[in-house]
Amino acid sequence: MRNVFLTLRRRSVLALGLVAVLLASCAPVDLYAPISTFETGVDPNTWAQVPEGEFYFGQHEDIASTAAYEIMVTDVTVTQYADFLNAALADGSVKVVDGEIQGYYPGDEFRGVKHEEEIAAGDWAFIPLDDPSQRIQFDGSAFSAQPDYTNHPMTMVSWFGAWGYCDYYGYRLPSEMEWEKAARGTDERPFPWGEEIARENANFYASRDPFEDMGSYGSRTSPVGFYNGQKYGDYQTLDSTSPYGLYDMAGNVWQWTGDVYEGMHYRFLRGGSKDTYDMDLRLWVSNNATPMYVSPGVGFRCVQGQ
Repeated sequence: MRNVFLTLRRRSVLALGLVAVLLASCAPVDLYAPISTFETGVDPNTWAQVPEGEFYFGQHEDIASTAAYEIMVTDVTVTQYADFLNAALADGSVKVVDGEIQGYYPGDEFRGVKHEEEIAAGDWAFIPLDDPSQRIQFDGSAFSAQPDYTNHPMTMVSWFGAWGYCDYYGYRLPSEMEWEKAARGTDERPFPWGEEIARENANFYASRDPFEDMGSYGSRTSPVGFYNGQKYGDYQTLDSTSPYGLYDMAGNVWQWTGDVYEGMHYRFLRGGSKDTYDMDLRLWVSNNATPMYVSPGVGFRCVQGQ
């Protein structure tokens, strides 16, 4: 099983590289241009229960098992992250240094394996403040969500920044197994909602959603819970929740997971994003990046429990 995952991860590194090439080669887009705003009716403060037990894990449906846990129904939103930063800045848990927000991380065990980079205890960047893709605003004393993005997933956040949010509230990032179980349930489906994917299931590359402009590199995130079966103007979505009622477990943004593998500094992401093809939204596909990596297509959600 491990060899299967390593193969998928090598392929997924190429996917991140392809996205970077596309970004570099396309004409600039106004990242502050107004976008359509929609209320989805989905509360980002809700959690779903995932029971203990076995489930199918991976492309070839290996059997795995988890204890019971709770997981956020949506990705953490820009508003939720701004609230966290305000609280953490006030009590000294984070600080503003050279145009970025930094916070403490206790470090990883360093084994000196070939290509492994040391992640020592200390302050690490949670988010950049001066990147034009950043949806968090800072006026010198308080943080707020950029207008029109209040209910969108928090992006431009490093693994440290995702870990720091979860840890601050006594939560944690999901393991890859926990993430996949929450997305798949206990059957062998390749997508959270079932066997096939349609454009109206998720926000992915060329899905023609209301936030996409294929005339330029204008793909943007959609609000959390957008694909819930509602009609927004002329755009009809399909109810695309997972078996446990989770939204956006495929598409919109890649989601950081919490596993720290022995002798490896890379962190792993699941779910695909607005910038990946529909095939990359299959539940066994994973991606990886250094924990310092930030992107307009990367976010996270938390779990709690064992």
